Amino acid sequence: MKGDRVEIVIDAGGEGTRTYEVAASRAGRRVEIATRRGVVEVSEVTRTGTPVRTARFMASRVLALVEHPVASDGREPSG
Repeated sequence: MKGDRVEIVIDAGGEGTRTYEVAASRAGRRVEIATRRGVVEVSEVTRTGTPVRTARFMASRVLALVEHPVASDGREPSG
């Protein structure tokens, strides 16, 4: 759903941490997370399941995955 987003915090070695964000940019799209063979994939997908954008990270470097779903009425949930 438009507005869904996932923040990914990774260990960047000597540089400290880095934060990346993948968001559903259009209506009908959603963000999915998959972990396979030591790799975390965060993808923005269409209604039919076709990936539009995919970010891949080594699972050993991922410190946090924070999901920010949108409420069913289209508003961000209050925290």
